[in-house]
Formats: sequence, C-alpha cells, structure tokens
Amino acid sequence: MNELELKYLKSLAHQYPNIAAASTEIINLQAILNLPKGTEHFLTDIHGEYEQFNHVLKNGSGAVKRKIDEVFGNTLSSRDKKALATLIYYPAEKLDLVMQEEDNIEDWYKITLHRLVQVTKRVASKYTRSKVRKALPKDFAYIIEELITEKAEVSDKEGYYNEIIHTIIRIGRAPDFIIALSNLIQRLVIDHLHIVGDIYDRGPGPHIIMDTLMKYHSVDIQWGNHDIVWMGAACGHLACIATVIRIAARYGSLDTLEDGYGINLIPLATFAMETYKDVNCDTFAIKFNTDYDTKDLSLDMKIHKAISIMQFKLEGQVIKKHPEFQMDDRLLLDKIDYDKKTVRIGDKEYAMSDVEFPTVDRNDPYNLTPEEEQVMARLRQAFLKCEKLQRHIRFLYTNGSLYKVHNSNLLYHGCVPVDEKGDFKSANVEGREYKGKALYDVLDNCARKGYYAKNEPIEMYRAQDLIWYIWAGPNSPVFGKDKMATFERYFIADKETHKEVKNSYYSLLGNEEFLNKILMEFGLSTRNSHIINGHVPVELKKGESPIKCDGKLLIIDGGFSKAYQSKTGIAGYTLVANSHGMRLVAHEPFESTEAAILHESDIFSDTTIVETSYDRILVADTDIGRELRESITQLELLLDAYRDGTIIEK
Repeated sequence: MNELELKYLKSLAHQYPNIAAASTEIINLQAILNLPKGTEHFLTDIHGEYEQFNHVLKNGSGAVKRKIDEVFGNTLSSRDKKALATLIYYPAEKLDLVMQEEDNIEDWYKITLHRLVQVTKRVASKYTRSKVRKALPKDFAYIIEELITEKAEVSDKEGYYNEIIHTIIRIGRAPDFIIALSNLIQRLVIDHLHIVGDIYDRGPGPHIIMDTLMKYHSVDIQWGNHDIVWMGAACGHLACIATVIRIAARYGSLDTLEDGYGINLIPLATFAMETYKDVNCDTFAIKFNTDYDTKDLSLDMKIHKAISIMQFKLEGQVIKKHPEFQMDDRLLLDKIDYDKKTVRIGDKEYAMSDVEFPTVDRNDPYNLTPEEEQVMARLRQAFLKCEKLQRHIRFLYTNGSLYKVHNSNLLYHGCVPVDEKGDFKSANVEGREYKGKALYDVLDNCARKGYYAKNEPIEMYRAQDLIWYIWAGPNSPVFGKDKMATFERYFIADKETHKEVKNSYYSLLGNEEFLNKILMEFGLSTRNSHIINGHVPVELKKGESPIKCDGKLLIIDGGFSKAYQSKTGIAGYTLVANSHGMRLVAHEPFESTEAAILHESDIFSDTTIVETSYDRILVADTDIGRELRESITQLELLLDAYRDGTIIEK
C-alpha cells in the first residue's frame, strides 16, 4: 500500500472507525446494488409552458396512474382511481373542493388515507428504508414510516394501523397528512429528472418552471440554445439581452421580464414611444395568446421594433469583432438600399416590407445612437442586478452543462455538428479548432467563464461573445443550422430566404454507424446505449418518428410549446426509463390546472415501449452502482487495514 492510499484509508477511517462500522456499510451498499434502479424522467423544449410542465411532473408521465392500477386493479372503479390520482397531483386544491362537497368528511378521510398509504407503500418498495426516510416530510416522518412499514411483532396489525389513522383524523391532522402523503408519492414516483434544454422563451412562465426545478429533489439540465441566450443576458451581454427582450415582445410575454423577474422595461418603452411614435410598426406584429392584454398592443409593437433594430446592430458589432465566427452573411443592415426598399443577400436583391428605421445611420448602420446606448446600459444593469434571474441562472450553471453522459445515455439538446459525409465539423474557438466532444467541452467551459470570470474582464467579455455564438452560430452544437434568419423573417416576403438549413447531423439520424460513431466519441458503448435529443420538433402528423435506429436515438421534442403544436400534432413527448426498460410518452394538449382540479381531467398520453429489459435493471447496472462498487472496494481495503493492524480501530 503506497502513502497516498494509506492517507485515503485513514481519512475513510474517520467515517467508519472500526470493523463493525465498515462491515455494516459494506452490507448496506451491497444490498442497495440489488435493488431495482430508480425511475428517470426526461423532458425537453418546455419553452415556458409551466402549467403543462407542472402537471407532467406531478403525474410522472402517467407513472402515478400506473401505480394506482398496480395497487388496486379492479377493486376500485375508474372514477375512484381518477379522483385519487387528481388528489395526489393537487392535494391542497382538491381538498378544498372535497370539504365543500362531502357530507361525511371523516369517512372520506378514512377511506382516502388508507388508499394513499397503500400507494405510498408501493412507490416506496424499490428504495432502501434509509432513502425513503430522507424523503419523508419532517412533520409526519415517524407516522408515515410506521404506516408503510410492516410490523411483524404486532399481532393485530389491522387494529394497529386503523388506530393510527383514526387518531390522525380525530386530532384534525388529516388534511395536512393527505397533502404530505400526496407530495411524498410524487417525490418517490420519479427518482431523477433530466431537462434536455430550452426552459426559456415563447411561453409565459419560465421563471415558474425554474422555481419548481430549484425545489426538485434531483435534477440535471442540458442547456438548450434558448437557455444559453438567457444565460448570456444574465451575464450582461448586450446582444443576448436584446434577443431575450425581442423574443418576449414577439410572443406577447414581456410580463415574464417585468412581473416574473421585476426587470424595469420603462426606459425601453419610453424610448420606443418617442422614437417610433409616427413610425409604421406593422411588420412587428405580436404573436399573442388568449391571456395577452391587447390594450398594450400598439406600445408592444413599438418596443418590438425598437429592440429588434438594436439587436441587429449589436449582433453586427459582435460578428465584425469576431471574423472567426464566419457569420458575415448575417451583416445585412449595410446591404439595404433605402431608395429601392431592397436588401442584397448574396448576389440577389430582395424587396423589403419595411425600411423605416429612424435610428439607423446609413453610413454606420451598426452603431447605436446615444439614446439606444443609454437604454441598453440601463437594461444591462437591470439584468445584472435582478436577484431572482441571477439565482435562476446560477442554478442553470451549477446543475447544467451542454451535454451529460448518464446510465449509458448521452443527453444533449441539439446535435454534434458534422459535414455531409458525417465527419465531425470543427469550429474556431479562441484561435483553435475543435470538433466532436472537444467542441462541446470548450464551449461549455467558455459559457462558464462568461459568467464566473469576473476577475479577468477581458477573458470574461470574450467568453460572453462565445455564449452569443453558442446561441446562433452556424457550428454551434445547440443551434445546429447554417443561420438564424431573423432579419429575413421580419422583412422579406420570399420564404426561400427564411430557410435555415439544418446541419447534416439531422439527415444521418437513421444511420446506425453514424450514431455509433457519436456514442464512441463520448466514451459510450455502442451496445445498449442511447442518444437522447431535443431541439427539433418531431412532426408526428407528417409521419415522422421520434425513435431512430430501433431506439438508439430518441428525439423527445414533440411540441410542449403551444407555438409548435400545430406543426407536431401533439403537445410534447416525455421519456421514462425505469427498471423494466424505456417508454416514450406522447401527450395531448393540457387544458388547464383549473380543469384538472375541477373536472379531474388528466393529459391523455399514448405510450410507446422503446426497450424492455428481460432481467430487471438493478442499481448495480447504473452509474451509481459503479460508484457504490468502488466504495465497497475501498471499505474492504479498510477492513484489511484494520485486521492487519495498519490502521488502529477506535
């Protein structure tokens, strides 16, 4: 045993000071290895649709209903099962309704508590008692443990358990206990949550989703391009800030910034009202939903135009500063012929629907006016000083990354950039060429420097420009297209110019050899491994399938965002991986939380079995299992050290 190994074992001995303690832990860890693996839940492209997101999280993509079916089979009616499921999803709200409607509330409590205890037993059965104990709500930990643990020494078990429930009801704790049990069931149904990108933009509640994720017991996030641009905005990058505000204006969700995050948009609104007072803003229509207050429409269109022009200028400044980005084709403000009302793109001129840009200097089109500079400076301070936004973005950094390898699954939001032949395509990052996994790694590192490297401002500002590149660059793995045709979509009627050509990655997804190449690049076996992908909505109504190469790759973006549901024909996919295998769940649109509570309506979901394991997958077969085996090896070495006297027991 070398000196370093001995030092480590001595450190381990502080935790396990004698043979008995080390032996007990070895037995415990060995037992855990033989438990069924926990259930993993994968969601992507949520885009601010917080009501549907929260409901899918609460019902575990149908996992709660399945547990109810397993426990009660045909002994409960469909109506009773539905009512029980709704109670588990929304316990406090459902209790309020029941108390108003139920004639004999004590009987209802008694029946409901017995049912909830049975479901809790079922969902807790695959975990160690220690893990369940850690998940128990503090106020009821002892009581719940008594109710869900079989007492061999009690002769009248039924009387024992009935008396506990009777006492809970008698002392007026039944409502709180029902809420505690329901939340515990939700907690135990899903062991770990993966968010494969794009929490932000379009929908009204990304801040609500982030609040939910921050309270979630176990979660990781793979950043999507829409998350990245918000991360850049939180760093204070002007082009990212302008982009975030423009998208919010376009989708009628400026409330997310003003009410959700408390970011002051008055300087921008004042500037827009004054500068664009008599300017035609028809091109900048708002794609609003039913909650949008149309009295703000005229002002929001002015804000939309004002911030869009500033975005084009600021992006132009970044592109000119970084020729290595190879994005000169996005410099279009200097290609406008104001007299002819056209713009030259490549070798061709296109008619423009709008050239009324009062702040654009024709001789220096990418320069902000003094008024625009002042507005952007104030917006930058608002983003940097917004405590809630900074808290959310720090959570994205600490719990997120551009990709993740977990339990033989490779998770990333966009793509691995390749050329037409399927060879990894390189991008120039700070003077060096990177491709494949190395490109992901260096961009991940740059994204972190842009937020954390405050003591090295030059490096930080350069990294922030790269955050913007990750959002919209042609070789960015989370964008995956040749260009972002924002300018063309606003101003040019010819839809040919709107096309954003996807990276060749997307045309090769049916090629197993290509997918194997990616898996090997990230250190995964080509057998029994999967790539889990988001970003590009699967158009199910056109016959597209989310499952490629017999499940080797799964694209789980099915249109959580309402903006995409007309294209996809559904309202999102989720993926569930448990000890029995993998299943893909396609969801119908969610009506509302209110309807779910009042009418006990759930999301109708269609399940496709992706993969079934003939032998149940155990903890031993997972990444955690590998870590536990390493711990067992170290503990066994510690036992040997105690037994031969190298380390003295305490």
